[in-house]
Amino acid sequence: MSRIGKKPIFIPDNVKIKIFDNEISIKGNLGSLSQRISRNLELSLRNKKLIITRNQEDKKSKSLHGLYRVIIQNMIIGVTTGFMKELELVGVGYRASYKENILDLNLGYSHNIMVQIPEDIFLEIKSEKGKNTVLILKSYNKQLLGIIAAKIRSFRIPEPYKGKGIRYLKEEVRKKVGKSA
Repeated sequence: MSRIGKKPIFIPDNVKIKIFDNEISIKGNLGSLSQRISRNLELSLRNKKLIITRNQEDKKSKSLHGLYRVIIQNMIIGVTTGFMKELELVGVGYRASYKENILDLNLGYSHNIMVQIPEDIFLEIKSEKGKNTVLILKSYNKQLLGIIAAKIRSFRIPEPYKGKGIRYLKEEVRKKVGKSA
């Protein structure tokens, strides 16, 4: 049996949860999220605890049990405290600017890359002289935040020889040794 799925989810006082027809809606001080749950699982709310149980003991139900527990836990954390990802632009001349939900990236290509940032994500750019530019992405939706951060990173993945590219802050890039004469 799933050890993660068996754990109850504790619900803070400032979070409101509605369960209707295998769909859960969670509302907190940062926003509201909803998620459709598999028919093989049942949600029950008791004493500020949310418990997820399986109807069947097949392989699919067992695999979804822990998955949905973690998804709901992340939704509750998101609407109460939120999530943050930091991306670092490493390279000479790599710049970023943000205006009206459009991120403009100058990454050494012949053209600038424009990225539409959803309204659920708050973006801040830190650029200090002598340091790399840092993009700070904040949101209450962890799934959307991860997708957008991965999309931005995919425009210039860190290369293994000089380490140039877009990387997550404090990400270790394994460098290769170049050719020797």
